Amino acid sequence: MIVLVATVHGDFAVDLESEDVEPWDAGIEPPPALSLTLPRVVAAAASGSTVVAVVATKPPLVVSHDAGVTWRESGRGLPPGVAVALGDDPDAVVYAARNRLYVSNDGGMFWHAVAVELPEIRAISVPNS
Repeated sequence: MIVLVATVHGDFAVDLESEDVEPWDAGIEPPPALSLTLPRVVAAAASGSTVVAVVATKPPLVVSHDAGVTWRESGRGLPPGVAVALGDDPDAVVYAARNRLYVSNDGGMFWHAVAVELPEIRAISVPNS
């Protein structure tokens, strides 16, 4: 999966499998804004009925698999976040902290860090495949 990352020093394309980072000059399309009734929402993303929101609390994520009717906490141990994106498969979640990406392939149950450290992250996006 490729993730487009907007940082304070330009945009990058990060291949999550190889962890290769390339400059990205085509711009990053922000995901559509979601209207959520949750408190302290920093960012949110949706794919089908799965909604993931970055919140300014610990743990820093909440996940819904029923379009926001019910929520569960996720991301224990993750640092505070700035952005989140979902792939075509809603189980593939990418979370952005200040300068590092974290990936979950099981809907936010377990997370691993991408080894690459980036300049301060502003936004992330997963292009449609």
